Amino acid sequence: MIKTYSLDEIDEMSVNDVHDLYKSYVNQGQVNLLSSFSPARLLVDYSEGQYIYLKNGTIVSDFTAGIGVLNHGHNHPRVLKVRTEFQEKKRMEVHKNFLSPYLAALAHSVSSIMPEDLCMSYFCNSGAEAVEGAVKLAYKAFDGKRKRIAAADISFHGKLLGTAGLTGSKEVYFQWPTIPNIDRFVYNDFESIKNIIQEALVDGESDHYAILIEPMNASNVTECSERFLIQLRELCDKHKIALIFDEVYTGWAKTGAWFYFMHHSVVPDIVSMSKSFGAGKSSISGFVATKHMFNLAYGKDIDSILHSTTYNGFGEECATALESIKVIHEEKLVTRAQEIEDYLLPELESLRDKNPNWISDVRGRGALLGLVLDSDINPILDRLVDLVPVGVLADEGFRKKLVVSSLIHYLYEEHSILTYFGSNVDVPLIIAPTLKASSDDCIKLIRSLEDAFSRNKLSLIYEFARFKFGNEYLNDK
Repeated sequence: MIKTYSLDEIDEMSVNDVHDLYKSYVNQGQVNLLSSFSPARLLVDYSEGQYIYLKNGTIVSDFTAGIGVLNHGHNHPRVLKVRTEFQEKKRMEVHKNFLSPYLAALAHSVSSIMPEDLCMSYFCNSGAEAVEGAVKLAYKAFDGKRKRIAAADISFHGKLLGTAGLTGSKEVYFQWPTIPNIDRFVYNDFESIKNIIQEALVDGESDHYAILIEPMNASNVTECSERFLIQLRELCDKHKIALIFDEVYTGWAKTGAWFYFMHHSVVPDIVSMSKSFGAGKSSISGFVATKHMFNLAYGKDIDSILHSTTYNGFGEECATALESIKVIHEEKLVTRAQEIEDYLLPELESLRDKNPNWISDVRGRGALLGLVLDSDINPILDRLVDLVPVGVLADEGFRKKLVVSSLIHYLYEEHSILTYFGSNVDVPLIIAPTLKASSDDCIKLIRSLEDAFSRNKLSLIYEFARFKFGNEYLNDK
């Protein structure tokens, strides 16, 4: 028997109903994993701006910004209005036989933001698609005659077969079949990448068609230096290698510039983008390339549809992205990201200086900041080993994740502040508010962190462990 649900029926579901459906029809492991934190044990009523309103009456301040998707805040009214108008006027959604004016206008708007040479865009649906499209373009630009690509050791580029192989972060730990001939260099280490390129020369000619890098690595909150990026650009120019910047997370005003690379004087050949491109309401991503690079790959008529997707040019998604860009420009969200940094970064550095037992480093730009926490918990760990399931201890980042998770749990339970951690080398606590966060929201965050860091680390860890593994389990121990 076919079962469908109305929105009213869905709104009446309990959290247990949702868990049961996930376990039976979506992914039981996700329920187990996400239920380590309170949000997965509660249901949302609605969301707006910086806040998430729960059905139990709690108002949560979202310092994750939807893991990069909500720079504009939740449900921005201008974005909602554009989508409603598009639907009410029954505008064309998508059709392969008609050229889309929405796609054309969006490509022009993106070009107006970028340095002059970056002017040819392609739009798809996810960040991983955007990265793979960028890599595919670079490969085709050399007509398949070059066989190698270089990517960084801590990179995160996505979880499709190609992008999973390009990803260096241990978050993607399983070895999938992937793009061949991926060379791994040390992030922000020019000698490392220079040696890799040099070793692969064939009769003095490079065998690399692309170097792929996040100029700011969001999951580890780590930046490339300007000197490194300049040297990288010079290396690519010397060997005629395509330089691809992955700005899936760091684009669209997040770091106090339209795109992170604009903090510096280096222009890549291709940039990938996604996350807040659709202002949290549209599943849209893309890449933009120089006209020279794009035409090498797809400039001929016969090559023009070698790369295509079903939803390329989907009208409503393009209209949403156009309004997303207008909101960033007209509401000065680039400036707002810088204002958030100007307040939060000094305050976080002060917290580090006052709490060396908690914080070892402060990093970041704009509204993408990170705290690397001191994970020296040997005495604590000795007391906890007998309390947690053996499988948990197999994770080599267990100590780091335990400390940062306890802090995330405390901030949420005691102050209704939602944060998250990056599953990369240093497992930082990531502080990434929407760009609708007010000064009061930022002040509340700092006061809440002051409270958390005044607490005993063991007590916070024990409270989190008791929440995660259950009172009954721990009390038995």
